[in-house]
Amino acid sequence: MSILSGPMPDPMAARLISAMLTRSPIRSIAQLLVHMLVRSLTRLPIQPRSLIGCGARLLLAMSSVLISASGHAADYPDHTIRVIVAFGAGGIADTIARSVGQHLSVQLGQPVVIENRVGAGGTVGANVVAAARPDGYTLLAHTTAIAVNAIASPQAPDPTTQLLPIANTASAATIFVVHHSVSDPTLLGFLRTTRGGRFSYSTAGIGTTEHLTAEYVFRSVGGLDATHVPFQGGTGPVTAVIAQQIDLAATTLPTAGAYVRQGQLRVMAVAARGRQVALAGVPTLAEAGFPEFENSSWVGFFAPAHTPLVIAERLNRAIRESLRAPEVMQRLDALGFVPEAGSQAEFAAFIRGELSKWARVVQVTGFTVQ
Repeated sequence: MSILSGPMPDPMAARLISAMLTRSPIRSIAQLLVHMLVRSLTRLPIQPRSLIGCGARLLLAMSSVLISASGHAADYPDHTIRVIVAFGAGGIADTIARSVGQHLSVQLGQPVVIENRVGAGGTVGANVVAAARPDGYTLLAHTTAIAVNAIASPQAPDPTTQLLPIANTASAATIFVVHHSVSDPTLLGFLRTTRGGRFSYSTAGIGTTEHLTAEYVFRSVGGLDATHVPFQGGTGPVTAVIAQQIDLAATTLPTAGAYVRQGQLRVMAVAARGRQVALAGVPTLAEAGFPEFENSSWVGFFAPAHTPLVIAERLNRAIRESLRAPEVMQRLDALGFVPEAGSQAEFAAFIRGELSKWARVVQVTGFTVQ
């Protein structure tokens, strides 16, 4: 009979397993193995000398496991790290991933290679990383879409169970822009007086968070009849408003900022709980007559599920340091993004909140991936 056989339903083992899953695992593994040793040996009907022999063999195995685990963490990284960007070259996710990756290489002392794996709204790249070895050498750069995909598409991985959130990098709130000639002081007033509440709005595509945000808030107010006009990303949604082909665009400051600064567009509302520093004079959705709703486009890093937390925390610290580099800060500011510098645990909690929020939105809007 193996001295490790049988269940361990006792409270001490449960507490140690919980600690192993939520903190740096090496110390918790040691405590768990010692607990198993004492519990097993005290129940075996064997002589003291045999008891000592069994204990010695288990302690030797335990020390080998701990040396291997601690050595792996201490040596990480010792070769090239690959970052899979789930969207095309030149996009926001790619631009931020490359800016951060350059300084991440300096922080970790190893090359960081960016690889674009495009398809299915970011699902192709996410699945590549979800299936990768959980050793910290294959990472994912993804956006808010990862939460929407997980809710709406059975092919998309769950970012909390099939991936491990590492760090957020930057975010930009959804904004609602109209042609500069619009004089109505509020967004709701403008929409209600536009052809009796029948208006068109554009976004960067079906299923984008801007699309779902607009659908959610417009449906929450009676008397509005909105027609969605999707584009294939880029500046198409805002240039259509400038040409007065579309009444309104749900977009982000990184996309529309230049046109706003040039006076071609007017920002009517921002999907945030409080006013934004860069848009101090712009009301929130709640202030504009809609229910309070917050949505930001963000870019974050993930690793495969079961990546050791000591490696995840090392990566988180390195990414946060990279975000403090003056060149990265300037790049994010130029793009209209606000840096995010939370811990690994904070980003994981944020992702759980995103899944909950988008599940509610998908239910209300009835959105499904075609």
